[in-house]
Amino acid sequence: MNRKIVTRFAPSPTGFMHIGSIRTALFAYIFAKKNEGTFILRIEDTDKEREVPGSIDHIQASLKWLGIDPDIGPENPGDFVSVVQSERLPSYVIEAHKLIEKGLAYPDPYTQDELAEFRKKADEEKKPFLYRSHRPETFLVWDGKKPLRFKVPEVKRYKWTDAVRGELEAGEEALDDFILIKGDGYPTYNFAHIVDDMNMGVTHVMRGDEFISSTPRFLSLYDAMGIKYPVFVSLPPILRDDRTKKLGKRDGAKDILEFKKEGYLPEAMLNFLALIGWNPGTEQEVFTKDELIQAFDISKIQKAGGAFNEEKLDWMNKEHLKKLSKTEIEGEIRKRLEENETTKESSKIVDNIFISKVSNIIFEHISKWSDIDTMIGAGELNFYFDTPAYPKELLSWKDSSLEETKKHLLWLKDRINEAVEADFESSENTKNLVFDYATEKGRGNVLWPLRVALSGREKSPDPFTLVYFFGKNETLQRIDNALNKIQ
Repeated sequence: MNRKIVTRFAPSPTGFMHIGSIRTALFAYIFAKKNEGTFILRIEDTDKEREVPGSIDHIQASLKWLGIDPDIGPENPGDFVSVVQSERLPSYVIEAHKLIEKGLAYPDPYTQDELAEFRKKADEEKKPFLYRSHRPETFLVWDGKKPLRFKVPEVKRYKWTDAVRGELEAGEEALDDFILIKGDGYPTYNFAHIVDDMNMGVTHVMRGDEFISSTPRFLSLYDAMGIKYPVFVSLPPILRDDRTKKLGKRDGAKDILEFKKEGYLPEAMLNFLALIGWNPGTEQEVFTKDELIQAFDISKIQKAGGAFNEEKLDWMNKEHLKKLSKTEIEGEIRKRLEENETTKESSKIVDNIFISKVSNIIFEHISKWSDIDTMIGAGELNFYFDTPAYPKELLSWKDSSLEETKKHLLWLKDRINEAVEADFESSENTKNLVFDYATEKGRGNVLWPLRVALSGREKSPDPFTLVYFFGKNETLQRIDNALNKIQ
């Protein structure tokens, strides 16, 4: 277009930030960044009845967490007075008067009751209610107190090109004399977003494909105002995992900041959302933000909707967790243990060797940080902090007697007691201590009671890992505890 690329994300402050909205923001952001353009965060707050207090801060917090940083926004409006629509009301009045002067806008001459009757009649006749059918013959002077309507200059079919969908067309069924400015003085979405896009120099309009049916209205207004069309980029919907319909609140769609609370990494969330409805055309699945910017291509946005699969998100988050340093991993795991009611009082949390060892084990079993809390809640980590309680019968493997189990535990105690410090430097070394004996006597007969003695659980890391984790002294103490149970 030989113009600087300008994109915008223009949410309404009416509640939580849905993942579909965030995906729109992401695509607008990375396209602008790839083309050294400008990305604008604009707040469309003209529907005051639906506005939820605190939503603007929530929108900004959501984008900040994900690293989607606007070049222009509420906190840095640049050369604009504001990018919050309710603070830009004079700009819409100016454009409205231009349309009035052209004979393309007029105050609504009907009451709400009369409009209700028109709609009722249309419903009875099973026809769409199109306001142009009731256009007055003479125009009234607009005093700013009645709704101002756009007079459709020409009812026709429109054809346009969408960067994703290609050639599209629609027309008569979407065109009526829609409201530009409401009786409360606030502009409608149909009018305000076009005025703002014009004034802000927006070149590419990215939004959900549900707006395709309304595009003839927009085109009619673009023509009336003498505005060159921007590039329309209709994004495919995000579907439920079963792909039967769009993901919505009733299907468990969550506020984006819920994913932050659950311990997902922002890099993983960006990566995951980018690949719903867009394909880089390669086998690569794990991207950093910079790699997404470099790879992004509008022509590779798909027409069909993509499914939100939380298992795939967990996998992708684990891949990004693997990119963290050992220090970062241990720091986050320590923080989670310090904040959890069950573990926060344990003196072991301040032991760096303990944290290092337990972090290695925990990291193997999580895909997001909140999985640590789940593990603690299920009792899976209790035995790392305290000597486990369990019935003595659990020590026996299948049909083995407690007397036979006792013999194996006594052998294990003697073998570990005579082991040297180097034997506890890795789980492979601890395995070498006992594996030959276990193979000779039956692995289940020997290794099962060792696992239970150390963890008190049927399922836990393998006993060699546990011996390495606890070290010589605590391993011997827990074996003694098991022998005392049997005796």
